[in-house]
Amino acid sequence: MKELRSRIFAGMLIVLALMLAACGSQSKEDVMKKLSGKWTDAKGYELTAVMEIKTGDEPRLYDVEVWHTKPDYYRVNVAQQGSKESQMILRNKDGVFVVTPSIGKTYKFQSDWPEKNSQAYLIGALAEDIRADKDAVMKEEDKEYIFETATRNNHRKMLPYQRIHIDKKSLLPVKVSVLNENKEEQMKITFEKISLGTERGAGDYAVEKHSKAPEGAEGSADDTDAADEATEGEDQEGTTDDQDGVSDEEGNVNDEGKEEGDEEAGAELDGEEFRTSYPLLKWEGVDLLEEEVVGNGEDKRVYLTYGGEKEFVIVQQHAKAPQEALVPVFAEGDPAHLGFTIGAITDNSVSWEQGGVSYFLASNALTREEMVEVATSMIEVEQK
Repeated sequence: MKELRSRIFAGMLIVLALMLAACGSQSKEDVMKKLSGKWTDAKGYELTAVMEIKTGDEPRLYDVEVWHTKPDYYRVNVAQQGSKESQMILRNKDGVFVVTPSIGKTYKFQSDWPEKNSQAYLIGALAEDIRADKDAVMKEEDKEYIFETATRNNHRKMLPYQRIHIDKKSLLPVKVSVLNENKEEQMKITFEKISLGTERGAGDYAVEKHSKAPEGAEGSADDTDAADEATEGEDQEGTTDDQDGVSDEEGNVNDEGKEEGDEEAGAELDGEEFRTSYPLLKWEGVDLLEEEVVGNGEDKRVYLTYGGEKEFVIVQQHAKAPQEALVPVFAEGDPAHLGFTIGAITDNSVSWEQGGVSYFLASNALTREEMVEVATSMIEVEQK
């Protein structure tokens, strides 16, 4: 009888141990359900993150700030570290806008972004990525759940996979690694702070609040710094006379032109011809057939015609600020995050601006993913 009781007791211990083990581990479905509820049920969120892109010779770091208020208000600001360059995507009741303060230009899209263009810094999109991929794999570690899923953005042909690291206690993402077809990390998003449940008024997403013309007005972006210095001098001294060698006989700075000192300070940038950029991507059976240069100086325009198995044309020219910087310029297609900048993509073209140069790629033969592949290969350019 005593032996029987011992066996029953031992059996109960085994069953209890199995129950505890089962309670200690979470299935993929259980975790997905919790994440979906926490990430998508919140009225809004704000976050900051650092995005590292490793596709060039040296990694590039970007500071990312996101605001989201349900249902459809978004503000995403992306600024490259060590640079004055920044861009912002805004979505409000009037549409989707891309704001580029450095050239005082705002583009307006009739787009459902970000519904069909997932981004690793949008936590709602990450939840949808996990839910949409029936083959998603979850691995559990001491402090994290790690999901490996397919990506759903314009880079999905080049960067088809992502690993989403989620803190077990907070159930918030810690890091997202975006991987190439060889499972090598090409992009990393590291979340610094995430605040769920935050809401902002519609006015915080208004374009007018975030887009304003560079000081100094209607010229190219190269005039911005000089104009900022002149304005600062005017605020502090009541006049721009003798500020950094600038002489203004009228006692003010106008938008139509500058005095000789200003022209000399900006001449090197304003009159310089940009160097032609070429895609590093090399496709077998695709060659540069023709290179045509039209005009010179700020009016220079370069046409690169590629032919063979894949045909496309790349046009490059100086990016100029609009005459009225606060008036949005309509852009066809959808916003496309190219990693280094935000462009506009349609089924037949992709356009973007970088380093003071405007790029336009057009093709009836390339897919959207292939056009993005060509565009992103021009991050680190070859010069001829």
